[in-house]
Amino acid sequence: MDETRTLRALARALEAGETTSRALVEACLDRVADQGGEGRRIYVKLHAAAARGAADGLDQLRRAGALPHPLAGIPISVKDLFDEAGQVTRAASRVRADAPPAPRDATAVARLRAAGLVILGRTNMTEFAYSGVGLNPHHGTPLNPWDRTTGRIPGGSSSGAAVSVTDGVAHAALGTDTGGSCRIPAALCGIVGFKPTARRVPTEGVLALSFSLDSVGPLARSVEDCALLDAILTGDPLAPPPCLGDLSGQRLGVPRTLVLDDLDEAVAAAFERALDRLTAAGAHVVDVPLSVLARLPEINAGGGVLAAEAHAIHRATLARAGDQYDPRVRARILKGAAMSAADLVDVQRARVSLRAQVLAETAGLDALVLPTTPMVAPPVDALKPEAAYTHINTLMLRNTSMVNFLDGCAISVPCHRAGEAPVGLMLAAAGGRDRRLLALAAAVEAVVSPAAEAPAVAA
Repeated sequence: MDETRTLRALARALEAGETTSRALVEACLDRVADQGGEGRRIYVKLHAAAARGAADGLDQLRRAGALPHPLAGIPISVKDLFDEAGQVTRAASRVRADAPPAPRDATAVARLRAAGLVILGRTNMTEFAYSGVGLNPHHGTPLNPWDRTTGRIPGGSSSGAAVSVTDGVAHAALGTDTGGSCRIPAALCGIVGFKPTARRVPTEGVLALSFSLDSVGPLARSVEDCALLDAILTGDPLAPPPCLGDLSGQRLGVPRTLVLDDLDEAVAAAFERALDRLTAAGAHVVDVPLSVLARLPEINAGGGVLAAEAHAIHRATLARAGDQYDPRVRARILKGAAMSAADLVDVQRARVSLRAQVLAETAGLDALVLPTTPMVAPPVDALKPEAAYTHINTLMLRNTSMVNFLDGCAISVPCHRAGEAPVGLMLAAAGGRDRRLLALAAAVEAVVSPAAEAPAVAA
């Protein structure tokens, strides 16, 4: 069977008896084995025996007509940031190798298990989730499936999560997003990544990077897949995917400050083509100045909320084992040490003020639309100079981190042409509008995805 099918298609195949959960698990494990070293860079820990056992049990439940959820039996990966009972949550770092095993599953993991999703293993990531490019010196960097010959970055921090889906060694992935960590790797690898409103999915049992900005979200092959998983993760497992229909009358705003600066040719072309398709499909695409966004670099120049909170979380471990950190991650965390309590108060007050201004200027819009990242995935080697790493990482995070700072929700959908470098189109909305955004994203996906036919433009 086609192993690149969506979750809905896989569920139908399971229901029809065309495959079994055990067969899906074995196919994923075979792919990991076939990939050799690349498979080991995607997963830092495989649960092969446990996954086979869970799949066999779910196949028995299916025969008895007692499944807990339509997606039961489908293999999924989990980022190495989530607690799993009996497993060490390492966050892809050497520093936590001797940490005690987790006593229980994180809430998000427990909800996936309760719905019958089969957890194949723990995926690689940027150490402690603190980067948008996805490099990891401890376990190796999972290369972007689009161009492994060149050796391009996968995006981060949920690097292994995205590659696990793109490579078919899982059919969806559980990730986190503090500044773009679901959306960036999804965009660079050509899949869908959803960042919900921060308070939407419980973060209990997730190793924190920022108490204020962390969110839990899925990466998958389609918007519908993300919507199905979002329902499970929010505790409403049987909620149907939201449906909008078409784009007629939808108002989409294109910010003209900061987020369109320094786009590479591939991203600029894909973005303009996507806007043309959206307009042809009936959406009203309008420019919005949002000049207040120009304040973001200044507000966060000292590291912002993220650096301050990350340092508070890591300061004791840095004092004990700072030499074991990825030096690039350590340097970013240490920026928070230079921030005073007054500095943090200033940033938090600016955050509240900026959010209010953006909400006022975007009232009446259904969503903002912008490139997820300003460039396609660069070669890993291009990031070796420290200055290049800092520049590219900053660019990768620029557009996505804006949404976290403004306490919104956002999703990245592919908008490149088939066969070309993956490019993500990001839709963003105010916090709490998640299900409405997912419905809109599904309609946008149908128009701009690589598989979509360009709509006819009226003469």
